[in-house]
Amino acid sequence: MESQSKRSVIALVFAAIAMFGFAFALVPLYDVFCDITGINGKTATTPTKVSDNVDRSRTVTVEFVAYINPNVKWQFTPQVTQVDVHPGETKIIKYDAKNLNSQPSIGQAVPSVTPGIAAKYFNKIECFCFNHQPLAAGEQAELPLVFYVDPDLPRDITVLTLAYTLYDVTPDVQPLPQLTEQENEVKNVEFL
Repeated sequence: MESQSKRSVIALVFAAIAMFGFAFALVPLYDVFCDITGINGKTATTPTKVSDNVDRSRTVTVEFVAYINPNVKWQFTPQVTQVDVHPGETKIIKYDAKNLNSQPSIGQAVPSVTPGIAAKYFNKIECFCFNHQPLAAGEQAELPLVFYVDPDLPRDITVLTLAYTLYDVTPDVQPLPQLTEQENEVKNVEFL
């Protein structure tokens, strides 16, 4: 009986370790799967160059949507809800953001494209989503997006929706350490 209990305990411990390992590996595996299939709607996280080729034989409608995480006290809206573009044509649109907090906060917009397969054809030349957006209490800003839709976009896709979800990352950003007056003097002397 004792031998059977030991085997059960060992089996349960092994199962717990295996479940932890599977859960740990799930996120990177999911990211790889989404990169291969393009179904997640993730867009590039770095700027791209302007397109050299414009396909004037067709137009694609790009819709703009903004979501705000429930814990974020900001206003965040696109200035236009949709534009028609020729694939390869560079367009500029802006989002309006306002910090409704009584203290400074930092926002981060995370983009996604629907249909997910079209995400790899949506190219951002400049995007506020590449950086944190710090705003003082009550401050507002226009956040630019410069983009184009790749001419290789499949012809059966005529509408793309770009959705941004805004998150508050203020607690995640560590402030720079404050140096004492003496440390500042030492640092200034070192650079002379």
